[in-house]
Amino acid sequence: MMKLQVSNLYKSFGAHDILQGASLQVKGTEKIGLVGRNGCGKTTLLNIISGQEDLDKGERIVPNATRIGTLSQTVFTDKTITVKEALEKVFEPLKVLEKELESQAVVLAEDHSDKQLEKYDRLQTQFETLGGYDYEHEMKSVFYHFGFEESDLDKRLDEFSSGQQTRIALVRLLLEKPDVLLLDEPTNHLDLDSIEWLESYISRYPSAVILVSHDRMFLDHVCDEIIEIEHGKTTRYPGSYTHYVKAKEEWIAKNHEAYLRQQDEIHHMEELIEKFRYKKNKAAFAQSRIKYLERMDRIEDVKADNSMIKATFTSGRKGGNRVLEVDNLVFGYDQPLSKVSFNLFRQNRVGIVGPNGIGKSTLLKTLTGKIPSLGGQYDFGHQIDIGYFDQETAAMHSSKTVIDTLWDDQPDSTQTQIRNVLAAFLFTKDEVFKEVNDLSGGEKVSLSLARLMMAHDNLLILDEPTNHLDIPAKEALEKALKNYDGTLLFVSHDRMFLSKMADKVLEIGPESKMFDLPYPEYAEKKKAGTLNQVETAPANRNGRQLKKLEPEKTAAMLRQEKNQLSNRCATLEKLIAQAEEDLEAMRELRYEPEYYQDYRKMDELDAQIDDKHNEIANLTKEWEEKMTRLEEMA
Repeated sequence: MMKLQVSNLYKSFGAHDILQGASLQVKGTEKIGLVGRNGCGKTTLLNIISGQEDLDKGERIVPNATRIGTLSQTVFTDKTITVKEALEKVFEPLKVLEKELESQAVVLAEDHSDKQLEKYDRLQTQFETLGGYDYEHEMKSVFYHFGFEESDLDKRLDEFSSGQQTRIALVRLLLEKPDVLLLDEPTNHLDLDSIEWLESYISRYPSAVILVSHDRMFLDHVCDEIIEIEHGKTTRYPGSYTHYVKAKEEWIAKNHEAYLRQQDEIHHMEELIEKFRYKKNKAAFAQSRIKYLERMDRIEDVKADNSMIKATFTSGRKGGNRVLEVDNLVFGYDQPLSKVSFNLFRQNRVGIVGPNGIGKSTLLKTLTGKIPSLGGQYDFGHQIDIGYFDQETAAMHSSKTVIDTLWDDQPDSTQTQIRNVLAAFLFTKDEVFKEVNDLSGGEKVSLSLARLMMAHDNLLILDEPTNHLDIPAKEALEKALKNYDGTLLFVSHDRMFLSKMADKVLEIGPESKMFDLPYPEYAEKKKAGTLNQVETAPANRNGRQLKKLEPEKTAAMLRQEKNQLSNRCATLEKLIAQAEEDLEAMRELRYEPEYYQDYRKMDELDAQIDDKHNEIANLTKEWEEKMTRLEEMA
């Protein structure tokens, strides 16, 4: 059943064309994700669908029975009422029905006629169908899963921050259960537990959903259809977000092949036309070819959008192996939020997780000296240079230009160096002369990251670095940080970012713990309830993460182990060098006729080359592990 349809939409703001022929249809219980770069028109399309924005041209069809719900329309006109009163307004029709049912029960007690019994059955069936016996439980369940407590129900709306009021409005919107639910960045300001609960709720939502999100994992787990907005037009991709990414790449490749084939055909036709157009007996043929070319639907060579951040984070100096030692550090403002102990070593990548309000950002502010600690101690290692990024820094306000902001940080750099860095973060041409105050949220984050990149620190402490970034920018940042040679300590609610970046997880809570697990394994064990069985990473005062048995080893045993490690490293270096020579020899065979004229032999050779690549990778990995162990023993 069709819930709504918009066709061939056009929308401009001044001279800026946003939508240029966008179309979308919603049926049944579809879960549709809208994706595209920042500014491509995702929110504009949602506003047109909801009727909040007029369209310049096109058609919007919404059957009278379709109820559309959007967060911006869920406003609280009276903020002096309690949360419970605000939420219970959703159930007013149910309460009216409940009173009718109670009245009918009184009537039925005196009149047992079939007519009165049928009326009672009808009212009761209607009440049950609308969830009448469960609505209060559902209201509390949804409310609690957004990080609120039961006592919050009796507080007035104006006692909550604007962000909390937005979450309460989202609770009410979900309880209203519109036929088409429109959500714009619903995971913003939610902690990981709330995001995962919302993910499950939306997946099971009994009607249609259209959502805009930069949370790739949320899109992956919720959506059964992706609609991409690019150059003002919409393209539909059935399936999850991951399927969309793969399908888009395949489509671009196939489109390019078709374009090349058509160009060859056009070139061949033009040669024939030129050859025969002036010959009497072939002139008609040439004219027919000309008309054929005129009628031909030309294929546009659509290429992947490569206009993405090209950052490169490097450290100016190596720094000590022991980066940070934290011992029973108590952090908070007026009162303690939590206490934590952990060690951080060179090239560790630690993701910090925990519920909202537990103090993740407060911990980072304490470690960077922004606020004082409330107890315990922490100590940075030798020659550790700290680069700090947080949302307050990113929300910078300044009348300076973009180029002057970066140049003031790095006065010894040339204009060419500054402009090259800005170009890597997509500030090109006259964009470098924009005032910082005129930048979008995503552009300010990009400028903050550019400043961080130029500092060349060997420890990056990042608080929600992907906020305000669109998906291509997030993926570019992940790539840059993946190749970073320093140490990372970061807070993020983006599970895809955590999965790609965190090789250890610091969980902040009543009993904060460091888990020596990559984030995907941590998340899997937490979901399965087996996380408590995992031994947490030790936090000892001598700054060394030692194995359990190591303190019992004698000096002689340690020397013997060190010699064995040194010998093995030397052997591995020889094996790697030999394997690389073998690989080069195999590659040369590709140019021998014996191989390139026999596809079976070429396939076998390619398989052998792949095996040699894997051999080199395994040898190199072992060498890195052994060398790291040697450095720790130094």
